[in-house]
Amino acid sequence: MINPRVCFIIPPSPFLSDERVFVSLGVLKVVSAIENTYPVDVLDLSGVANFEEVVEEYICSKQTSIIGITVTTPQLPATVSIINTIRRCAQTVRIILGGPHMTLVYAAFTREHDKGISSRATATFRELEELSDVIVAGDGEKAIFIALGPNPPKVINADDPHSPLFLRNDDLNKMAWPARHLIDVNSYHYYIDGERALSLVSQLGCPFGCGFCGGRLSPSLRRMRSRSKNSVLAEIEHLHSTYGVKGFMFYDDELNVNHSLFTELLTGVIELQDRLGVEFRLRGFVKSQLFNEKQARLMYTAGFRWILTGFESASPEILVNMNKKATVEENTRCVEFARANGLKVKALMSLGHPGESHTTAEMTRNWLLQVKPDDFDISLITIYPGTPYYDDAVPHPQLEHVWIYTYNGAKLYSREVDYLIISDYYKGDPNIGYESFVYTDYLQPHEIVSLRNDIDRDVREQLNIPPPCSIPAMRYEHSMGQTGFPATILRSSP
Repeated sequence: MINPRVCFIIPPSPFLSDERVFVSLGVLKVVSAIENTYPVDVLDLSGVANFEEVVEEYICSKQTSIIGITVTTPQLPATVSIINTIRRCAQTVRIILGGPHMTLVYAAFTREHDKGISSRATATFRELEELSDVIVAGDGEKAIFIALGPNPPKVINADDPHSPLFLRNDDLNKMAWPARHLIDVNSYHYYIDGERALSLVSQLGCPFGCGFCGGRLSPSLRRMRSRSKNSVLAEIEHLHSTYGVKGFMFYDDELNVNHSLFTELLTGVIELQDRLGVEFRLRGFVKSQLFNEKQARLMYTAGFRWILTGFESASPEILVNMNKKATVEENTRCVEFARANGLKVKALMSLGHPGESHTTAEMTRNWLLQVKPDDFDISLITIYPGTPYYDDAVPHPQLEHVWIYTYNGAKLYSREVDYLIISDYYKGDPNIGYESFVYTDYLQPHEIVSLRNDIDRDVREQLNIPPPCSIPAMRYEHSMGQTGFPATILRSSP
């Protein structure tokens, strides 16, 4: 029996200022797991304006009976449009949904189920069930074989650490690297200090409990799982030899959570460059309170020139209210360690936490002007399913469709968001504008947006940091009747 052709779709992210910066590695890991067993197409819709037309043409011209779609929460509206297009053109196609949004919602739904209640997480999960034929929660590399098999269950739970579907360290070391050959890598443009760069992941999960962060109840997103040094170094060497890149962005949640593993990896990267006779340029995320001068010095020697850190706020009160487990002093020291050792810092800040006020926002503005990061951004807090801000909120006693989260005596109010149709809560492109769906006892939604814009503008002007550039989406002009799709959009396994 010949296995059916499978298509994996990477949805567009129109909320971003540039959609072709970082490759979607998660779905390509799933592709690499099955490409020797199933014929596979990858339809990469990143940065494609008329993506529904592309999907319609693909469905009409290809004999594909199973389609998998990876979804982050802000990609959901585009995903709904894709699914509606598929159903209109071919009602018998099996649609598999996976990715972070499915995992987060399933974790929130499971929590309600275990408590014997049926609330908004349950309603959200039921909507996803209606959209799809199969939902994969958690790791997809093993679960996909069940999803592609005959009569799969409606939900495949690969987010259970006791399940054989849950990936362990040995699995991460043995499995193939992401199937980057099934996308147009050269159409992605990202640079670190002038060197063209690609991204990779050396470890999964973050054990901390920040209130705004997704997956705090999801083992696949919460538990630390690490690849061996040799596995990571082999992938770096492969990317360098295959694509000619000398820049590498580590997309680990926090590189320095495990100090010994981090030091071992950095030492290996230094040795690899010596053996190859090249100099790499690296970038990655670190946890501020775990960062020290020894790490900074070793990172620079290994080729790191940028670190990114979620400082979030410069208010001691707000840092406690978000359960950040870091202090303003530790955040300041992180910047000082980096700068003293030649590392540039991108400060990741956010507004709209429990108890946020004009005073706490002003603290963030003043701190940025004091420490002078090399770059920064300021996000508006969003209540994602699977975050404590969402999972631990209760209905407002008087206001319909409003929820209240309380921590350390401080409150955060959130308006109900229909994630199927709204992505305005997440904006990577400041030219589009922002909308806040949260408020506090001291700030209304429009005030949070205004403060965010004022701080962003003022700090950029005083520190001479330019705003991010917007790259317009491309239009696909292929017409029916022609053969073949541009390699930028569609690639197939042999």
